[in-house]
Amino acid sequence: MAVSPDRASNKPLIERRSIDYIPEAERHGRLFSQFTLWMGANLQITAIVTGALAVVLGGDVFWSLIGLLIGQLLGGGVMALHAAQGPKLGLPQMISSRVQFGVYGAAIPIVLVCLMYLGFTATGTVLSGQALGQLFGVSDSIGILIFASVIVLVTVMGYRVIHWIGRVASVIGVIAFVFLFWRLMSQTDVGALLQIRHFSWSSFLLAVSLAASWQIAFGPYVADYSRYLPSKTSAVKTFFAAGAGSVIGAQVAMILGVFAAASANGQFAGHEVAYIVGLGGTGATAALLYFSIAFGKVTISTLNSYGSFMCIATIISGFKGHLQVSRMQRLVFVLVIVGAATLIALLGQHSFLGAFKSFILFLLAFFTPWSAINLVDYYCITRERYDVPALANPNGRYGRWNMLGISVYVFGVLVQLPFISTKFYTGPLVAALGDVDISWIIGLVLPAAVYYVCAKKWHSPVPDQLILPVEQDSVVQPKTSGATRAAAQA
Repeated sequence: MAVSPDRASNKPLIERRSIDYIPEAERHGRLFSQFTLWMGANLQITAIVTGALAVVLGGDVFWSLIGLLIGQLLGGGVMALHAAQGPKLGLPQMISSRVQFGVYGAAIPIVLVCLMYLGFTATGTVLSGQALGQLFGVSDSIGILIFASVIVLVTVMGYRVIHWIGRVASVIGVIAFVFLFWRLMSQTDVGALLQIRHFSWSSFLLAVSLAASWQIAFGPYVADYSRYLPSKTSAVKTFFAAGAGSVIGAQVAMILGVFAAASANGQFAGHEVAYIVGLGGTGATAALLYFSIAFGKVTISTLNSYGSFMCIATIISGFKGHLQVSRMQRLVFVLVIVGAATLIALLGQHSFLGAFKSFILFLLAFFTPWSAINLVDYYCITRERYDVPALANPNGRYGRWNMLGISVYVFGVLVQLPFISTKFYTGPLVAALGDVDISWIIGLVLPAAVYYVCAKKWHSPVPDQLILPVEQDSVVQPKTSGATRAAAQA
C-alpha cells in the first residue's frame, strides 16, 4: 500500500535525513510538487540572462529562440531521466554513482559537482545582491550578504521547506513574468525583431548549448528532490513532471531574456537586473519586481547549497563509512558552502556576464560524460537493479574503485577537448568547425556508446532485483526473498 501524501503533515519541518535511504514510511508528496519546484527554480533572473546571452553574443531573435528550445528539450530529457531515479531508489543522485565509479571512485565526479554548485550559487548570489541592493537602497555587496543569510536558513531547514518555497516562487514568478512580458510587448516591436533572420551555425549552436547546459547541470541533484516520493510513483510521470516544469520555466525565462537583450541597444550587459526591472516601471512596481527576482533566486540557490551539502556528506561517508549528520554538523557544512560561494560572488561581481557564459559552457565537459554513464548503466545495463546496502560498503559488490566507469568518464572528458570553445580553453578543431562548440554532443554520445559496449562485457554482476535496506520501522516492507534479505543485512 502506498504511503499517503498527506502524511507529510506529520513530518518534522526541519529535515532529519541527509544522504540516507528514505524508508517507505517517510515517503510523501505529490508529483505536482516536482513540476512547481522546477518551474520555480527556472523562472528566475539567471535563466533570463542565459537566454539573453544568445543575442548578446551575436545571435538573432528568431534562430536564438529555436536554438534555445531545442537545447531545452535535449538537456531537459537528460535531466528528467535522472529525476525518475529518485522515487525508485530513495537516494540522493550522486550517491548512486557508486554503482558506476565505486564507493571511493564516485568522489571524482562528486568533487566536480561541488565546484558546479559553488559556481552557480555564486553567480545567482551576484544577481540577487543587485536586486536586494536596489530594493533596500544598499550596496550590491550588502545585498549579497543579506541573500546569503537567507540561503543558509532555508538550506538548513531542508526538503519540505525547499518544496514549499518552490511552490510560492512558481506563483510569484508566473505573475512577475506575465507582467514583464506585457510591458515588453507594449514597448517593443516584437514582430520586427522576429523578421531579422541571419542564420549562423555558430550562433545557433551556441543557443542550443546554452539551454542544454542549463538543463544538464540539474542532473547531478534532481533526484535529491524526488527521492521522498512513494516508491510506487510512476517513473514516466516523474520524468514528465520534473522535465516539463524545468523546460517550460527555463524557456519562458530565456524568451524574455532574448527579447530584452535584443531591444536593449547594448544596455543589457553589466546592468542585467536593473534593465529587466526597468521594463516594468519605477517606484512600488520596481520594488515588487526586485523582490520577485530575489525570491526567485532563493529556490535555485537553495537547491545548489543543499546539493553541495549532500555531495560533501556523500564524499565523507564513502571514505569514512556510514555518516550520521547531526543538525549542528549540517549547519556547519552549509555555512562553509554558502560562505565560499558568497566570497566568490563578492570577488567576481563586476565581471559577471562573461565569466558566467564561459563557466556554464565549460561545465558541460565534466557533466555530460557523467550523465551518459549514469543513465546508460541505470536504464540499459543494471535496469534499476541496484544493491542499495552495498553502496555503503567499499568491500562489497561495487568495490572501492570501478575502473570501467572511471576510465570511460576520463575518456568522455578528454574526447571533448578538441571541440570546446570557452575563454578558459579553445580546442584545435573549433576553428575548422566555424567556431561552433559541439563538445557537449560528443560528451553525451561517445561515452554512452563506449560504456554500453564495455559494460556488456565487463560489468560486475547485477542483482536479480532491486535490493533495498531492511526497514525495521516502516509501514511498508519491501518484498524480498530470504536470499535478498540476507544480502541486504550483510
